[in-house]
Amino acid sequence: MQENETKSESNDEKIGKLSVAVIIVAAGRGHRASQDLPKQYQKILGKAVIYHAINSFTSCDAIDTIACVIHPDDLDLYNDALMQLEVDVPVCGGATRQESVCNGLKALESSAPDIVLIHDAARPFVSESTLNALIEAIGSGEKAAMPALPIVDSLKKAEGEYAGDIVDREGLYRAQTPQAFSYREILKAHEASAGKDFTDDVAVASASGYKARIIAGSEAAFKITHAQDFKKAEDYLMMRMSDIRVGQGYDVHRFEDGDHVWFCGVKVPHVMKLKGHSDADVAMHALTDALYGALAEGDIGRHFPPSDDKWKGASSDIFLKHAAGMVSERSGMIASVDLTIICEEP
Repeated sequence: MQENETKSESNDEKIGKLSVAVIIVAAGRGHRASQDLPKQYQKILGKAVIYHAINSFTSCDAIDTIACVIHPDDLDLYNDALMQLEVDVPVCGGATRQESVCNGLKALESSAPDIVLIHDAARPFVSESTLNALIEAIGSGEKAAMPALPIVDSLKKAEGEYAGDIVDREGLYRAQTPQAFSYREILKAHEASAGKDFTDDVAVASASGYKARIIAGSEAAFKITHAQDFKKAEDYLMMRMSDIRVGQGYDVHRFEDGDHVWFCGVKVPHVMKLKGHSDADVAMHALTDALYGALAEGDIGRHFPPSDDKWKGASSDIFLKHAAGMVSERSGMIASVDLTIICEEP
């Protein structure tokens, strides 16, 4: 028993030393979602689909690099969608999904990770347990692995508008992403399959002669394809937000000599200014304190003390970004804010 435990620990240590990269494919147009924007930039409870997809990977300690492959026309949309997330410079996609993935793989050549996970941005929700299972499969010697769900519904072949023969569902699975690979193996497979048009990367691997290990997928890792899928995604997020916390922030500053007042980062001309250690943006201070309050993390003075000259005259968006970042670090989401400014002037 002790010998087996030692072997298991050694294998875990080996896997822990492997470098892992993620490629998120987001170069498609997503026409079936019936919106003006590509579906990866449409919002789910105030944040873009691609934001949620990227955020699914940021909490996994085993992942070293996250690279997104985007359409060259979408750079502004992409930058807006990231918010406070930090990822590598995006890679331009190709004419097909397969070309886009190949571009992403080649962009990683300088770092040459041991393991690469390839994910569709249209699947915004991935569990950490799925990621760990995929990484463990490749780290244990598999060349490819994918999450999948067995088909449980009866399958019928359509004959026009009518149901025809039953299709045997035995051994049939719904493939999901991310799909995991030995980086060097999948890069060679993509290079060998140039000019072809496979629907996913496991198919590319199969064309090169090796199979993917199936691990248990998740119903939560559904793909946003049609307009109604956005409602499904909102419902899923709301269910995850059952731990709802409300914070209230309040701030007041007196006037002193000056020529402007800051409200939420907007410089409003005035015959006086608000007195404060920072820029005295009373509105941003109230919002920031509300977020700290919801987290039971005190107030701005605790995190950015006025006794520290480092923050003298500082822009208050620094404080707000810090508070919002703490919410994200705890897998929280800011659902809504309400702000009231009470003043006689300006």
